[in-house]
This record gives sequence, C-alpha cells and structure tokens, in this order.
Amino acid sequence: MSESDVTLPQKPKKPKELDAKSMARKLDWNESPLLQEGLKGTELISALVKHLPNLPGVYRMMNGAGDVLYVGKAKNLKKRVTSYAQGRGHSNRIHKMVALTEKMEFISTRTETESLLLEANLIKRLRPRYNVLLRDDKSFPYIMMTGDHDAPGIYKHRGARARKGNYFGPFASAGAVNRTINSLQKAFLLRNCTDSYYEGRTRPCLQYQIKRCAGPCTGEISVDDYASLVDEAKQFLSGKSARVKKQLSESMQSASENMDFEQAALYRDRLAALSHVQSHQGINPQTVEEADVFAIYFDGGMACIQVFFFRTGQNWGNRAYFPKADASLTSAEILNAFIGQFYDGKPLPKMILLSEEIADQDLLEEAFTIKAERKVVVTVPQRGEKKELVDQVLTNAREAHGRNLAETSSQAKLLNGLAEAFDLPHAPRRVEVYDNSHIQGTAAVGGMIVSGGEGFAKGQYRKFNIKDDSITPGDDFGMMKEVMTRRFSRLVKEHGLPDMTIAQKREAAKSDDYETPDLTEMPAWPDLLLIDGGQGQMTAVRQILKDLEIEEYIAAIGVAKGVDREAGREQFFVEGKKPFKLPPRDPVLYFIQRMRDEAHRFAIGTHRAKRSKELIKNPLDEISGIGAKRKKALLHHFGTAKQVAQAALEDLEKVDGISKATAEIVFNHFRDSA
Repeated sequence: MSESDVTLPQKPKKPKELDAKSMARKLDWNESPLLQEGLKGTELISALVKHLPNLPGVYRMMNGAGDVLYVGKAKNLKKRVTSYAQGRGHSNRIHKMVALTEKMEFISTRTETESLLLEANLIKRLRPRYNVLLRDDKSFPYIMMTGDHDAPGIYKHRGARARKGNYFGPFASAGAVNRTINSLQKAFLLRNCTDSYYEGRTRPCLQYQIKRCAGPCTGEISVDDYASLVDEAKQFLSGKSARVKKQLSESMQSASENMDFEQAALYRDRLAALSHVQSHQGINPQTVEEADVFAIYFDGGMACIQVFFFRTGQNWGNRAYFPKADASLTSAEILNAFIGQFYDGKPLPKMILLSEEIADQDLLEEAFTIKAERKVVVTVPQRGEKKELVDQVLTNAREAHGRNLAETSSQAKLLNGLAEAFDLPHAPRRVEVYDNSHIQGTAAVGGMIVSGGEGFAKGQYRKFNIKDDSITPGDDFGMMKEVMTRRFSRLVKEHGLPDMTIAQKREAAKSDDYETPDLTEMPAWPDLLLIDGGQGQMTAVRQILKDLEIEEYIAAIGVAKGVDREAGREQFFVEGKKPFKLPPRDPVLYFIQRMRDEAHRFAIGTHRAKRSKELIKNPLDEISGIGAKRKKALLHHFGTAKQVAQAALEDLEKVDGISKATAEIVFNHFRDSA
C-alpha cells in the first residue's frame, strides 16, 4: 500500500497537519519471504509480530485475493497483533477472520489519536467484511450562506464545500432545511436567488413584495444594512438565538415607543418567524444548545443507532442507522466503532451525548477536539434534561429497530419465495431491475433499480443516458443492449467475475457445510436480473450476457404483462422453460410487481427530468465567456437565441457590451457547432 492510497482526515495546522508523510513510516511486508512460504492465519501473524514496533498504528488483515478483511487500530501494534496469534478467548468471528488472513499491512502513527482517525477513514473507504460498517452514509443537507458576494444569499447545500461561505447543519432531511430557510427568510429578509438573477434585476422581485427579501439587488436596502441582517442570521444559526431575539424585541419596543408602528410590526413578524423556527420540531431542549445525541438498541442480531441533531436549541431532525455488525459484538462495541466512522468528513458539534459508555470515549473526545480546533465533549449523561433527551432518543431507536426487524423479516421471506419460484441456488441478495423510457426516441434513458435484503437500495440506483446515435429512435432492444453492455462491462472491469457460476452455486448448496449467504449484505454482482419485457427482450438480453461471457453467472428473468396489460396476469420468461404465470394472489407476484413498478417510476422520472432540462436549455449557456449580462444584452438585441445564432458577425459587434473579440467567440461557436 502506497502512502497516496490513504485518504487522511483534515487536521488543524497546530499540531502539525496530518498527512500521509507525517503519519510516519509504513511497515509493508509485500515482498517478505514469510509470505512466499505460504504462511497464513496464526502462523503468518506470529512471524510478522517479531518485526513490529511498540508504537501506535493501524493494521489491515487481508485474504489471499487481497480483499481487506479487517482494519484495526492499536495503542501498541506489537501487543495488539500478538493477541491474534495467541488464539485464546476469541469469538468464532475472530477465529474465522484469522484463519482467512494471508497478508497484513501496517501503518505506524505518532499517537493513538491519529490511529483512531486513520482507522475510521480506512474502514469507510475499504468497507472490510469483519468491521462494523456504517452502511447508510448519504450526505446530510446544510444551510449555506455565501461569502463571495456583496449581498450573501442563503441556500440549501449538499456535497463538497467548494464555495466560500458559512455552512450550518447538519439537517436530517432536505425538508427540514427548506422549512428553516423559509422561516429565516421571513426573519432576516435574506435573498435566495442565484447571483446571475440578482445581477439582472432592475426592480424588486416578488420575494421583496411578500417581505421575504430586503431587496439588496435594486438598492432597497444599503449594503451595510443588509450585512447587519446577514450577521444576525449567522449569530442565530451559530447558537446565539437568545441574543438575536433580545435585540429584535428591544428594536420592536423602541419603534413602538417612537410611534413607528409599521416598523414595529416588521420586527414583530421577524420575531414570530424565529419562534416558528425554534418550535416546529417536537423536541426542543432548554439546556442543550448544540449537540448530537446517539442511542443504540441491539437485539436479535440487529443494531439500530438513532441520531438526533440539535442546533441553536432546536431539533434539526433525526436519522436511524442499521450498521452491519457481527452478532457476537456488544452494543457498546458497535456504538464505539460507529461514532468514529460517522464523523469522518463531517463537522463536529460542541457536545456528543451517548446512551452508554464506550471504550474509546476519552480518545474520541481528544481526537474530535483536535479536529474541530475547539473543545468537543463526549459524554453519557446521568441525570437532568440531557439524560431525558438520551432516553427519548433511545425510545426512538427501539421503535425504529422493531419496524426494521419486521420489514427485513418480511423481505427475507419474499426473497426466499423468489428463489423457490424461479429455481435459484439461494435467496438473491441483490436484484437488479431494468426499464427504458423515452418519447418516440427523444430524451431516451435507461433506469436500473436495486432491491435486497433490506428493501430498495436507492443509493445503488443508476440512470443511463442513451448515447449511441446509431440506435433507431424507439428501438427498445438497442437501448437495452447499450444499457446492459455499459453496466456489465464496467462491473467486470471494476470487480472481476463472480467466484462461482449459477451451476456451481447449486452444487455447493447440496453440501452439509454450505453457509447460506447473508441477505443483509449487498454484493457488487446481482444474483438476479428482472427485465421488463417478453421473449424478444429476453433473447436480446441473453445474447448481450453471452457476448460479455457472463451468462453463466447471472439468472435473468423477463416479466411481461398479459394481453390486456393487466397487473396480475404477468408472464415470466426463464431460460429452458416455457413462459408461465404465478398464482394471482401469490406474495412473490406482488413483490415482483412492486419492483417492476419502482423501475418504471425511476425510469419515467429520469426521462422527465432530462426532457425538462432539454426544453429550457438555452444555446447561449454553452458559450464559454458569456455571462448573464452579455446573454441578456444579446437576447434584448436579437429577441431569441435562434436569431443570435443566425446573426452576422457585424451585427453581433453592434450589441451594447459585446466587444469585437466576444462577437467572434459567439459567431464561431454557432458556426463550429453547425
């Protein structure tokens, strides 16, 4: 493993910023003769231990194929790895992991804190089989206030923080962000228009008329006064809500005493908007200004971790997680592993409240404090409002656990029924369903949805814009061929072929020591393909799979509606069998209908989004160097983008604000594209 392979957490300059070089030296045994002798398991570990230092660090255990089995940290690498070689007091999980280990790699660090941060980063990136894994790691939405404009705007933001500005969050859902921004606009009169829209205004827009914007674009408020509103909003979102409300209350009282009732009414409305922000959620603590609250409920081999986010004394939403963890672990061990991964790449609150003590509590507090460059408290409250808050979050975790357990149990029955109905080697862990959508060949897209042991895996959905110009408009077979070819060519390139063919899986299932695949796992390769189509569509799909030399690894089934296209009369097309139907009230039939309908919904939605984008697309947007002002000048002069495209060079040069060089750029753009 090279140092460039490690994505390290960002750290403050003091102490020295952590990067691959400052993480100290790497102990890499790739070329060691110990590996060439074929050692594995405890023998390999015993041999490697002799060369390890008594330093903190991170270790990786790998199988013969190079797949990472486990990533761990250690205060003392030598002592920690030695414990694996001794083989005493280990669970079945650890015994199996050690037995599979044929290679280990090590990175020594300066401190145990660094090893903890690096461990969390590697677990998230490598997703080892035997670690506790944070499976749902979708990014959280934030409120962003821009910092690169004279009149900062307020927006919903998700993803990388590439733009300069202030970010507040996280919020558990986009809906919570939208509601908060709506109320903040009423309270602080901040704009949420785009910069190009702002630059093009000559009179105030509707937002100003309904008192949700102060109108800085047309000078309805001075730049300094608008900056004061922005500063108040930042204070409110930074936890100083009481101070802001007190200032507004005093201003309202002063305006009222001066008989300026119109201004007093404005302050009153702003105060009401702030009160709405702080009261629209059910749980709003009095003594907790900024904290994340974690509570875990572990039962029946499934763990649920509920997270509540509190900022400015208000609840900004919650999210339930169901991390993948071995049943032999305790709830404290799962929570301990979860916390480190959760904050890799996320901002830290002032306080983190936990439902139970964890082993690395003090270490996490130290690491988070260094990372945030301010004090971060990690604690398990014992009394008072904080304890009541944790108890309430724990109740939510217990309820979410029960709901998810019922859903996954039902899902497992359906997947086992699917395997029985279509003679599959085992219940499919990953089912991929494909559908196409277009209007007479225009805005053509293919959609792929994924279902598994925990229902629809929406993070795995994929859309395919049809790119092949040689496909006849409306040719569903041609579209499906492009989609399947792109999907599986990439899958083979990134993950190689599966370990066993369908026939080999059937044979393996007959042995006494056969281990049923874990339905909670989501493999890269699908066990089953569902294609919305009949015999013709399936013939084309099977030919594609044959051309890619993967037809022996994947079961493919065609689903076609009956002659009247009536749900419940579907025909199924399986290779080697005549078309058949399932009983009308079979739960497996409903399950297939639900998956097919979800694929149709996803494909239709993707198609509509693409068609809408194409309808509003302006050819001038594609010209490099043409901003909002120049585009507006061109459209005002010529009327339409089509007239601009047809204009002579001399006519383009006559437009106000368009230089000779710019006119040539516009003229050449349309001539080149023609």
